[in-house]
Amino acid sequence: MNKDNHSLTKAFILIGFTDHPGLKILLFVVFFAIYLITMVGNLGLVALIFLERRLHTPMYIFLGNLALMDSCCSCAITPKMLENFFSEDRMISLYECMAQFYFLCLAETADCCLLAAMAYDRYVAICRPLQYHTMMSKKLCIQMTTGAYIAGNMHSIIQVVLLLRLTFCGSHQINHFFCDVLPLYRLSCVDPYINELMILIFSGSVQTFSITVVLISYLCILFTIFKMKSKEGRGKALSTCASHFLSVSIFYGSLLFMYIRPSSIKEGDKDIPVAICYTLVIPILNPFIYSLRNKEVINAMKRIMKYRKPHNILKQISPP
Repeated sequence: MNKDNHSLTKAFILIGFTDHPGLKILLFVVFFAIYLITMVGNLGLVALIFLERRLHTPMYIFLGNLALMDSCCSCAITPKMLENFFSEDRMISLYECMAQFYFLCLAETADCCLLAAMAYDRYVAICRPLQYHTMMSKKLCIQMTTGAYIAGNMHSIIQVVLLLRLTFCGSHQINHFFCDVLPLYRLSCVDPYINELMILIFSGSVQTFSITVVLISYLCILFTIFKMKSKEGRGKALSTCASHFLSVSIFYGSLLFMYIRPSSIKEGDKDIPVAICYTLVIPILNPFIYSLRNKEVINAMKRIMKYRKPHNILKQISPP
């Protein structure tokens, strides 16, 4: 490789969405609003679960960690994307690129594991209510959460190390709004066959395992719901499961289409719409789907807001 081509490994250009000035401003406003709502919604949910002792149960611990990972995903992708709307060169260094993909891979892998853990938790709560505290102990909850982070970190490290074995020549323009693995494969002047095989093995294994757990759990839940005598209870349970399953379906569907489909490396024109689903849409939807329709979360929010009112705070700090 000559000197000019070797220098291309030091930085890339993120093409992004459009070069039209008017559209840039509109997209910046839209994505900035999405980013703010995502961060406020997810970090607010994390803070609420941390502060409210009544929410210190497996379901909400999993939910809080899911919200934390959604925030991590947004922080990894959106700030650089917003900056590039008004940047002259839209450059991103190789190490920034690797860091961006690392945190994205960590968040998405941990999300897969946490969604599977949440589905299992709901299965135990609905199908085995008398055994819930035995089957979903605090120790198991901590182990499952820790396992999700370990799996996310291991998968991320493996994929980044494999990316660093590649050399990039020819064009240094990434036809995407962030450093995803498939656009980088297209720029490589080294055959990315090993990388493609490893991402198929690891991503496929994580998604197959988690999807299997989710599907089996929700099928068992549905069978239990249909056996319920109360129409009101059946409708409430179906409504909750349907909204959860919709979020899970969008998340897994976009990841499967992006990384596991045949010829995924060659079909670069489909990268951006699918990536928007799992990097922007899912993180903003989850707080609404999992919390704002949940009475326990809403009641906890009311208690926290009531407790934090100025006159209540003055009562606590004023001398008797």
